[in-house]
Amino acid sequence: MSKTLKHDLPIHIFLIFAAILTFYPFFFMAMTSFKATPDFQHNFWGLPQWIQLSNYSDAWTRIRGYVINSLVVSTTSAAGVLCIGSISAFVFARFHFPGREVLFLMLLALLMIPGILTLVPAFLLVKNLGLMNTYGALILPYIAGGQIFAIFIMRSFFASLPEELFESARIDGAHTFHLYSKICLPLSKPILVTIAIMNILSTWNDYIWPLVTIADGRLWTISVGIVSFGSQYMGTESWGPMYAGYVLASLPLIVLFIFTMRYFIAGLTSGAIKA
Repeated sequence: MSKTLKHDLPIHIFLIFAAILTFYPFFFMAMTSFKATPDFQHNFWGLPQWIQLSNYSDAWTRIRGYVINSLVVSTTSAAGVLCIGSISAFVFARFHFPGREVLFLMLLALLMIPGILTLVPAFLLVKNLGLMNTYGALILPYIAGGQIFAIFIMRSFFASLPEELFESARIDGAHTFHLYSKICLPLSKPILVTIAIMNILSTWNDYIWPLVTIADGRLWTISVGIVSFGSQYMGTESWGPMYAGYVLASLPLIVLFIFTMRYFIAGLTSGAIKA
């Protein structure tokens, strides 16, 4: 055994142990989702003795509406954050106007305000606008809340682009919108995907805001609906459908990461967090 391998062996053992502790709950959840109730009670830790696919059909009929609501809210809010945030970041990065730096610093100062402090003012604003129990009560605050971080990240990336690209485009007759749409956006695809993933993840898992603004169960997102769904099975001890619902609620995020992980890693390593 080489000297380097002997030195790294304890680290590898620790990382393997940490990975097992991290992934075993997900494995247990997926394994239990295929069990019938007697199988769960008498074979708690083992693999399912027979596959109970009806757990998934039962769970899907109950949480389908919650998943659709979350897909609509998360994708729409992420698109709004990218659209408005990229335009604002482009203005801060490529235009020079009086008070630009002061305004940008004031915008960044909002990052220091905890989101929980804005819960009551945001609730009163949504209520006064008559948006309670609508998609707007979720989408509009999510778009507004995601702007600051998105502008900060994209502004740093847009500012790092070579000025020669923009000068060449101006010589060829490109207008300001062409500079934004034909140069900045195509070059910042990993950054845009990274911000979109982070926004979708935060809105998908948010529980407090949908709970206080949406009283109509038909408009609940998956974070609120899955709690009600789980409580329905808790008393009946039908663990299989409950865990199947948890798996189905996690699948959209898993699929999202599978197809966008390459862009997500590229965004994190391309200077997105560079000041």
